[in-house]
Amino acid sequence: MVTDTISDMLTRIRNATMVKHQIVQIPVTKMSLAIASILKDEGFIEDFEIYTENSRNYLLISLKYKGKQRKSVITKIERISKPGLRVYTGAKKLPKVLANLGIAIISTSQGVMTNLEAKKLGIGGEILCYIW
Repeated sequence: MVTDTISDMLTRIRNATMVKHQIVQIPVTKMSLAIASILKDEGFIEDFEIYTENSRNYLLISLKYKGKQRKSVITKIERISKPGLRVYTGAKKLPKVLANLGIAIISTSQGVMTNLEAKKLGIGGEILCYIW
């Protein structure tokens, strides 16, 4: 049993990109679905789908690479807010990741979204991770 499903998801993606795997399998949660849809919308992954194996649901994420060297589009994934130390931010102090070249995924009262969407809506929340 994994206690921090977000860290588990990010670590699986990080490890898969390091060894250049095409797909990665992650247990499905509402949060992992929300993060995967943001990663797809922002162009960090190609696609994702849900499949069932032995009455358990899994998320298959197809990772994205570029060039002949198959360099990963995801350079770094960093977990910010952890179960032992939650990190919150207000609407006026939303983080900029690499001068808005990367994204911060934020859990708000309106749902999970990027830092740019939260800034447009003028809301803050818990900073889950940085991706660039």
